Amino acid sequence: MSQFRPCIDLHQGKVKQIVGGSLNDEGADTNYVSLYDAAYYAELYRDSALTGGHVIALGPGNKQEVLNALAAWPQGLQFGGGVNNENAAEFLEAGASHIIVTSYLFEGGQLSSDRLEAIKRETGVERLVLDLSCRRTESGWNIATDRWQTVTNTHIDQQTLAELAGHCSEFLIHAADVEGLQAGIDQDLVTLLGDIATIPVTYAGGARSIDDLALVNLLSNGKVDLTIGSALDIFGGSGITLDECIEWNRR
Repeated sequence: MSQFRPCIDLHQGKVKQIVGGSLNDEGADTNYVSLYDAAYYAELYRDSALTGGHVIALGPGNKQEVLNALAAWPQGLQFGGGVNNENAAEFLEAGASHIIVTSYLFEGGQLSSDRLEAIKRETGVERLVLDLSCRRTESGWNIATDRWQTVTNTHIDQQTLAELAGHCSEFLIHAADVEGLQAGIDQDLVTLLGDIATIPVTYAGGARSIDDLALVNLLSNGKVDLTIGSALDIFGGSGITLDECIEWNRR
C-alpha cells in the first residue's frame, strides 16, 4: 500500500514550499515560508513515527539547518542537495539514514558510471537514493538536474530504472512541472512508475488532498509512495492535514 512520506525543503536557510519549475540562482516562486526551523519538523515527524522522509537543500546556505534536522532525528531522514562523493560521509555521520543524489551523477548532461560508483563507495547501495526528478518532454519524461533547470537525455523508462535499480535502495522522483502547484499529480507518470519500478519509489509533485494518496495507491498498485508539500496544513496548505496522512499510513 502506498505510504505518505514527509519532507523538509530548505531554501536560503528557511523551510519553504516552492514552485519547483521556478527555482534558479535568483530565487524561486514561493508558496510558503515557515516560522519554524528544520529541526522542528524533524522532531514533529519523529514524534509522529513518520519514516522515510527527506530533507532537501535547494541551493546554498542550508547546511546548518540540515545538520540540525539530522541531529533532531538521527536515522529518521534522508538527505539530498549538493551531495557528492566527497561530502556524503559527513551527512551519514551527522545522522542521515540515506543520501539522495541527482546532479552529481551527471557530467555534461550524461549519466556518469564513474560518479555512480564513487558515491556508492561512500554510501553503499543500501543507503543510496537516486533522485530521478524529471520534466515531461515530447517523448515522455527526462531526468532534470541543476535544480530541475537542465533536462538531460536520460529517459524515465523501464530500461533506465532497471539499469539503476541495482545501484541504490530506492528512487525519489519529483515531477518538476507540477511541483508546488497543487493542481493534481502527474497521473501518467505515477502509472508508469507503478508499471516499471522494481524497488521502492517516492513520487512528489502536485498532490493536493487525501484523495491523491488513494489515487497514487490505485494507479501504482500500491508500489509508489507520495510526498505532499504545499497542500499540507503544516506548510500553510488547506488541502490535507498531517494527521490525515498519519492515519492513512496506520491503515
